Amino acid sequence: MKTPVENGGVFELKLTGMAHGGYALGRHGGRVIFVPYGVPGELVKVSIYEDKGRFAYATVEEVIEASPDRVEPLCGHFGICGGCQWQHIAYRAQPGFKRHVLADQMERIGRFEGATDLIGEPVPSPSPWEYRVHATFALTSNGRLGFWSADHSHVVPLDECPILRPELVEMLGQLELDFEPIGKVRLQVGSGGDVMVILMLERDELPEMEIDLPVSVNVLLHDNVPLNLVGATTTTYDVRGRRFRVTAGGFFQVNIPVAEAVISEMLGLLDLQGTESVLDLYSGVGLFTAFLAEGASLVTSIESYPPAVTDAEVNLSEFDNVDIYEGAVEDVLPDLDERYDIAVIDPPRGGVSKKAMAALLTLRPARIAYISCDPATFARDAAQLARAGYRPLSIRPFDMFPQTFHIETVSLWSLV
Repeated sequence: MKTPVENGGVFELKLTGMAHGGYALGRHGGRVIFVPYGVPGELVKVSIYEDKGRFAYATVEEVIEASPDRVEPLCGHFGICGGCQWQHIAYRAQPGFKRHVLADQMERIGRFEGATDLIGEPVPSPSPWEYRVHATFALTSNGRLGFWSADHSHVVPLDECPILRPELVEMLGQLELDFEPIGKVRLQVGSGGDVMVILMLERDELPEMEIDLPVSVNVLLHDNVPLNLVGATTTTYDVRGRRFRVTAGGFFQVNIPVAEAVISEMLGLLDLQGTESVLDLYSGVGLFTAFLAEGASLVTSIESYPPAVTDAEVNLSEFDNVDIYEGAVEDVLPDLDERYDIAVIDPPRGGVSKKAMAALLTLRPARIAYISCDPATFARDAAQLARAGYRPLSIRPFDMFPQTFHIETVSLWSLV
């Protein structure tokens, strides 16, 4: 039989920490209560909205003692839209909370004792607002662009979005989309201000179109093959004095200044001497490869998305010490004959697959630089590296995604 609290009664809760996923947390009745839009250190009144038995999720009904880090959200959609989770937290506090979340994941999932001592000081974003150079939107029933609501029940149409570059916010209210096969829409802006609209189709049927906006338009067919309708097929980004071409559908970092900081950290940790053979896995359009090739003897780049491989061939055309392979990491690695001193891995959010990790560990490079965008899968993969004889020399969070719970991590591992 459920207690009155479990039936929705209001109770006081001291918030003591932050969990992966963006929830503040506290303990009540011997179990953990996860609270969205709370701030560690606060005393709040909450009511449970989802009971999971050993833990529960609760809504803040009243803030009794507010944290000095609580601020007024900048966006009118905050709390309904699921695009941001932390606009109620002063930016000065966000990187520190992310460091604690990363340490928690390393301890609980990776089983690293004293993980907090392993993790360096977080690197904040130079700007906590207007940093996103691209975003993917869902559509409302009447064709407006939006993000899914925080409870995933509906799409919230957006009139504003303070984490997007202003050029993209301007596009939100100018596009009129009435074409049923469109599943999602990506907007992106290059370093020169060029805007691209990418329509992601659920079936291969091209739309009729009238456009008088200064944008390029491309579609992605169901197999992720890009097709140009208007303007350019590529967007260009300038990073650390280099220009990178990205074809519609290809991946690129969302926060260019933080991407530059990540590259600087990686290069500083590796301290290349010009003699090393380096693997660059999940290499995309060659962002890391280009800077590795400046200091290494050989860089072998592996990427599975064909248009990104084509972009990499253009972006890296000046180098004669780069080999580019198209294919899945787990398929290409077993066929390589070269001995590698270093591997740089920047996998998608799901981390490194079991087959890819096994293939990498068979090669046993002396050092591995792992760049992660998800602390849970990073902790899982870090445990595999530790079991294989690697120890962490450096682990440091970078705030690629201010106002959200997402964490970018740069780490270096060495064979014992």
